Amino acid sequence: MTAPARSPWRLILPLTFVFLLGLLFPVILAHVSGGGSWGAELSDPVTWQRLASPGDLSTAHHGLDCAACHTPVDGVDRNKCVTCHATASALLQRQPTAFHADVKSCRECHLEHQGGEVPPVEMDHQAFARIGIRELQGKDGEDTEAFARFTGISNWLQAAPSRTSSGLGPEEATLDCSKCHANDDRHFDLFGSDCAACHRTEAWTIPAFQHPPPSSRDCVQCHQAPPSHYMMHFHMVSRRVANRPHADVRQCFICHQTTSWPDIKGVGWYKHH
Repeated sequence: MTAPARSPWRLILPLTFVFLLGLLFPVILAHVSGGGSWGAELSDPVTWQRLASPGDLSTAHHGLDCAACHTPVDGVDRNKCVTCHATASALLQRQPTAFHADVKSCRECHLEHQGGEVPPVEMDHQAFARIGIRELQGKDGEDTEAFARFTGISNWLQAAPSRTSSGLGPEEATLDCSKCHANDDRHFDLFGSDCAACHRTEAWTIPAFQHPPPSSRDCVQCHQAPPSHYMMHFHMVSRRVANRPHADVRQCFICHQTTSWPDIKGVGWYKHH
């Protein structure tokens, strides 16, 4: 014989009562300890803000009230962020951060209520990709992964996502790394713009990378000489210091060692500039 089904209200009502009691308990405690009136406590917006706040704001946002960032029901409103930060011309003019002009959501990477000592910035590449994907899906009116149909809606996604790196998930692989990190490219475009072929989003370093042996003569495949090597400085100073009067700028191996660029063969550590 099966037991009769329990009404869900038997569980919901007690939980609701406990929740409301938890909200009102600080008010009751303040009233009892401070001797204030109930009406003053309950009508004070600061009291309700203190009860609902998940933590202290950062130093940069200290002094703001809830309405400065939040909209009832919807939560953090990107338009309210723009109200204060639209004049951040330095942020929008810098190549690594210019994408902020097109981002339709801020809360994924700018986390608040962590205290005054924690900056409200945490770069989340996966969340960043999701923002762009949502824009594409909203434009097309359907849920699709056909990124080949990319129409330039998002300035940080690529038309043909890289699938060459096993270290990236399918969402992160849609990011066009060069759109934000072109200034960080130490390869001077010698390896192309598909950063995800070797790098991950956690760090630029590649633990598995092994430099070719010192006997290798293919340095120019990965390295480009500094601007001074294409000027008279190279002929008048660099070659004389290294005692290689006939060295060519493309023959890095003649003067340099693989330990470090300033480690010159037969000379030792030499600060070139």
